[in-house]
Amino acid sequence: MNYMVVLFKNKVRKKIINKFVTLDKAEEFFNKKIEENKEVYFDRRVENARDCSFTMCLLERKNDQFNSLFVRDQLGRQVKVELDDPEFKIMKVSDYKVEETIFDVTTKEKITLKEFYNKNVFKKSVVLISRLNNKIVLQEDDKVKLFSLKNENESRRFLNSFNDFCLDKGITNCIIVVETSKPQKKYLYSILEEMGIDKKLLYRTTTTFKPR
Repeated sequence: MNYMVVLFKNKVRKKIINKFVTLDKAEEFFNKKIEENKEVYFDRRVENARDCSFTMCLLERKNDQFNSLFVRDQLGRQVKVELDDPEFKIMKVSDYKVEETIFDVTTKEKITLKEFYNKNVFKKSVVLISRLNNKIVLQEDDKVKLFSLKNENESRRFLNSFNDFCLDKGITNCIIVVETSKPQKKYLYSILEEMGIDKKLLYRTTTTFKPR
């Protein structure tokens, strides 16, 4: 194969997404993936308690006409892109948002932001969605659901991302409370404990492991 589309994590190759013989097919696939990626609202920024970032690259098998590729870093400086592979060179590179998941405490499954919407909000009555430490509490009439994230910053970021999603999609049946008051927290603790949720789980602020 002459071309590859590869996902990098923190500038280290993580996964080969696809391989191609022709440049046209490779560029078509790469451009489509980047365009589709614009629909990711809540992306992964923490793994194993460490900050992470992802990029997607289009690689070409090297030939005699090799030109170095430069990109701008966060400070606006021109930085040469290096690839730890003697057979390939980088043709294109783009930031890439790997979709993050949240943990549904009731069903014990990990779901994406869009799955959270489709399973709990879509075509339903008004729902109240509040942040409780590193958790999200969804209330619809007398029904209450609990979701868990890696830490408090992630739960805050999820609600901000979900709010952007609702604004972009014209969703109006959600009341989103990012910063919960002390009386509201006390009330949420009470109803969740009545549901049988472990008190230790409720007061926990992180599920993230120590860096490794």
